[in-house]
Amino acid sequence: MWADALLALRLFADDPHGFGGVVVRAGPGPVRDAWLERLRSALGPGRAICRMPPGIADDALLGGLDLPATLAAGRPVRQAGLLARAEGGVIVVPMAERLEPATAARLAAALDTGRAGPGGTPARFGLVLLDEGQGDEGVPTALADRLAFRIALDNIPPHLAAAPDPDLSVAEPGAAAGEDPVATLCALADAFGIASPRASILALRVARALAPEDAGRAILNAARLVLAPRAERLPEAAPPPEPPQEGEAQQPSPADDGSDLPATPEDQVLDAVRAAIPPHLLDALLAGGPRRSEAKAGRGGKPEAVSRTGRPVGSRPGDPRRHRLDLLATLRAAAPWQGLRRSADPAGAAQGGLRIRRDDLRIRRLRRRVETTTVFCVDASGSAARERLAEAKGAVESLLAEAYIRRDRVALVAFRGRGADLVLPPTRSLTRAKRGLAGLPGGGGTPLAAGLDAALSVAATVRRGGGNPVVVVLTDGRANVARSGEGGRARAGDEALQAARAIRQAGLPVLVVDTGARGGGARTLAEAMAARYLALPRSDGSAIGAAAKALR
Repeated sequence: MWADALLALRLFADDPHGFGGVVVRAGPGPVRDAWLERLRSALGPGRAICRMPPGIADDALLGGLDLPATLAAGRPVRQAGLLARAEGGVIVVPMAERLEPATAARLAAALDTGRAGPGGTPARFGLVLLDEGQGDEGVPTALADRLAFRIALDNIPPHLAAAPDPDLSVAEPGAAAGEDPVATLCALADAFGIASPRASILALRVARALAPEDAGRAILNAARLVLAPRAERLPEAAPPPEPPQEGEAQQPSPADDGSDLPATPEDQVLDAVRAAIPPHLLDALLAGGPRRSEAKAGRGGKPEAVSRTGRPVGSRPGDPRRHRLDLLATLRAAAPWQGLRRSADPAGAAQGGLRIRRDDLRIRRLRRRVETTTVFCVDASGSAARERLAEAKGAVESLLAEAYIRRDRVALVAFRGRGADLVLPPTRSLTRAKRGLAGLPGGGGTPLAAGLDAALSVAATVRRGGGNPVVVVLTDGRANVARSGEGGRARAGDEALQAARAIRQAGLPVLVVDTGARGGGARTLAEAMAARYLALPRSDGSAIGAAAKALR
């Protein structure tokens, strides 16, 4: 893996724009630092290596008006953006798994055209996307598709990165390359389920860059470096040859006639690509699961496009009496027209100053993440403790771990005895949540209505604060304690259904996990709440996690 990473580095440094770039899947550490340092040395002093700040604005990325210089000169003065300054060099993008879609689209467009900004400034550069994501997090697919190489450095020991560079002859010299490398690479891409034609084009470009060394080794290395990390499925094994029928003459084998026929070129390269699939990707392919989800885990909930609070994401024309004025954007919009406006108003030209009109006014566009809070409502009554409380805790722990990966908040409501308690207010602390869950005792009656009321109250508080609440109820649905604390199944059941209908009227997304052995009560409760229903005895942790994710 380290030899592959260094070979990709060498090829990329020779032609950054031609190969597009490298996706480096690794967290911060000495191995990643060593790889980046080798890249700086390979690029040399004549080519820039720029680091893109997170959340970069469009004018800083693409270029635009230099406001101080424009005001001083009295005429429009443009400044180059990051893409233009990186002409001929490399841009390093940290935390690329969190790139905004608009920024990723601008980078992809610049890679395609070799130009950036409104004036079409030349911008031929290469990208290094540092992917620090966990689980199914990943860099934008459309952007990664344009980059030739994808390497993983997490499993490489630091002492190997500190050692002298190894021999980069990965494949065996003299391996058969086939008569048509284009057909071979396209057939391999199809065998591994790679739908994008860019993969085959980039693999052919890599093979041509390596061809002077050895044609056969070039094809194998190109397939290893470009196609293996993109694999979406494992190719089916070729069926064994059928035995000859009785009465048919058996054809002599290669050993019988003394010839030494090699394996087909496609089979050789197929085995090389299969051996080069990264371990984490191979595990997912063997399990039959998707390679990566398009859902962006760790984004803290859904984005809100228009908000009065949050992070600035640009500006737009608008009324500053209702939204915050973006002074710099307003001045940039007005600056190009100052000469024309002064000439149109000779009487006021001598007074100087800026001529700003209503059409120049710009207001800030703010965006904030709507944070998701998962409210767990757990039945800790005597019936649950006798039957499924231990398994219910295990299901909650699996959901807690997923919520932690997504940087969501979690809250825990438990009901038992005569009422319900807020065991854990909304928090991001996984340790605190697990501690509260582990210390949850079982026993007593089932005040289901009180538990649902408490969950609704917590969810309503989250919603008033601008969050996105999701309720997960784990219960057998057999209520026997009313809101007053008195026993009685009939009254307790009616009040539980009333509380369920109140949750439905609030429009909350709800998942009901039936922890009962006999079933029935929790299903009725789920129907009253218009909730998704799962039976714990027939559902594992992954199914419950998938259902909760669908609610979000």
